[in-house]
Amino acid sequence: MPVLTATNIRHSYGQRMILDGISMSIEPGQRVGIVGRNGCGKSTLLRILDGEVKPDFGEVALTKGARAGHMLQDPVFEEGATLHSAAEEAFKDLHRLHKELDAVYARMADAQGDALDKLLRQQERLETQIDAAGGYAVEHRIAEVLHGLGFTDAQFTVPVAGLSGGQKSRLALAQCLLESPDVLLLDEPTNHLDIDGRLWLERFLIDEFKGAVVLISHDRYLLDNVVTRIVEVENGRLIDYPGNYEAFREIRAQRRLSMLRAYENQQTQFKKEEAFIRRYKAGQRAKQARGRATKLERSKEASQLERPMEVESFRLNLPKAERTGDIVVSARGISKRYPADDGTEKVLFDGLDLLVGRGERWGIIGPNGAGKSTLVRVLLKEQDPDAGKVTLGSNVKVGYYRQGHEGLDPERRVYQHLQDVIMKECPGTSFSEQQARDLAGAFLFSGAEQDKALGVLSGGERARVLLAALLASAKNVLVMDEPTNHLDIPSAERLEDALDPGDEEEPGNFQGTLVLISHDRALIDACCDHLLILDGKGNAEAFVGSYTEWHEREIARKREADAQAAAEKARRESAEKSRRAAEEARKPAAKPAPKSNNPLARVATDKLEQRIAQIEKRILEIDGLMQQADVWKDPVRCGKLGDERARLAEELEPLEYEYFSRGE
Repeated sequence: MPVLTATNIRHSYGQRMILDGISMSIEPGQRVGIVGRNGCGKSTLLRILDGEVKPDFGEVALTKGARAGHMLQDPVFEEGATLHSAAEEAFKDLHRLHKELDAVYARMADAQGDALDKLLRQQERLETQIDAAGGYAVEHRIAEVLHGLGFTDAQFTVPVAGLSGGQKSRLALAQCLLESPDVLLLDEPTNHLDIDGRLWLERFLIDEFKGAVVLISHDRYLLDNVVTRIVEVENGRLIDYPGNYEAFREIRAQRRLSMLRAYENQQTQFKKEEAFIRRYKAGQRAKQARGRATKLERSKEASQLERPMEVESFRLNLPKAERTGDIVVSARGISKRYPADDGTEKVLFDGLDLLVGRGERWGIIGPNGAGKSTLVRVLLKEQDPDAGKVTLGSNVKVGYYRQGHEGLDPERRVYQHLQDVIMKECPGTSFSEQQARDLAGAFLFSGAEQDKALGVLSGGERARVLLAALLASAKNVLVMDEPTNHLDIPSAERLEDALDPGDEEEPGNFQGTLVLISHDRALIDACCDHLLILDGKGNAEAFVGSYTEWHEREIARKREADAQAAAEKARRESAEKSRRAAEEARKPAAKPAPKSNNPLARVATDKLEQRIAQIEKRILEIDGLMQQADVWKDPVRCGKLGDERARLAEELEPLEYEYFSRGE
């Protein structure tokens, strides 16, 4: 039975229809990804599912007793709240249940008879609800989620009013995850997360969260790893695809190719009919021609197919940049640090050596605040290092995409801005209006959108204009700082195509050197063959290969380290056990109790050894189980295992005493 359904939803803004009679249902535990171009209605759909927006027509139904949780884009927190107390607001229902249970305990002190029985039943009901809502492990869960989303213990007491916009968005995400609703509605949850935060969120949604998830995201790896169903919003309609994002791309491409062929076949048939009508409309067969014209008009009204969107292949004719020297930038022993809020110094990088060669594609990754943008400014000599030296190679012409979009003339149209940039950056190059429009079209601006003034563009549209101009400005070195922050998935994929250098036999688009700062793992994998990893503690590591190759190496390293740690722990425990056994063996033997009072005296030694081994094995099993998240999060099971371990330890002590006594 679906936990959430939307039926025949219609919604518009002014004259523009956003959702046109759409229906969908969400099953318990299902993972659904919502995709589509910016402005197509994805966020509106999510707000309608949550009840935040009432549709013009249609209804949304949530299963009785189920809860939906929606991550707000502009969250509001209680005045005076700290980071920790705001996150704890997710458990306000749990705190209410605890207060109700305390009141029940207080009334039970004087209750008797039927009144006491009623209170006992109420106590049982409340305890069941408390266990389901998280029990008594609240502090651990809050810390786990806040740490996973990039907050430190030192920030737990920071007032919410002092947090940045990105930190408030992460806090809103933490609240939403901690509430553990039956349906989790997430709108771009990775917007302010670094790669570690995105990986943590993936693991949380896959391994820990048990409810249904409806997710809007431009992070393709998140969609690949988490969702099992994709819903595309296009022209006010929903199109369902089974599988993750990679499967969606394949099925969608096949579907659109079939649609294109059907559209072209229909257009061919229409043209044949129109040619017949033109030829015979005034001759002996005029009556037949008029009849066929009427039939053609009816056919067009009733069954004319639409041309599928984005079926054209990517074509971009970029001006060729001049060749740089073999070395594009050389950094020797560079360091950078700045004063931290607590009076200490924050080290971004220290004694860093870096050599970027012609044609190399470098991705710079690391946690938020690790100094990635500062490092780029130092490499471009826009900012001086505290120590060390930076040298730019010969004939280097840098195109720099920054996170801000300043300096745009709000009155210029899209194609005019592209013309202005190309004519300025490539003097003597002819760049016609049609060429500018072709370039805009390559970056997904349709005919009408190409005439928009820059001042009315959205953040994503401005980003596409700047990227198109940058790529066509004949720069031989491109430096890009978070270029996909405002881009939808089709635009990010178009950027990847434009940055693809191709090979010697089939050259691609941009042939120069690339330095890319990004948390978009798909973009890094597609564009970079070198990585520079900053750890946020002043350390840096260079790696030759893709992001996936580096990540797999890190996973293998962690597994090896965990295995070594487990082996060392087992060795220490074994040594400690041997030491205790030796100490017990050296102790003077206690006066044996009469056989009638010592039942173990009648047990054979081999039976003692067998039982001791069984108990020790079970205790190790219990210790292992109680380290698993699904166990320590379950108070009832955790309590039972703890009681069992205590009983086993109590049974083990006299068995060991009897065994070592016989050895003496």
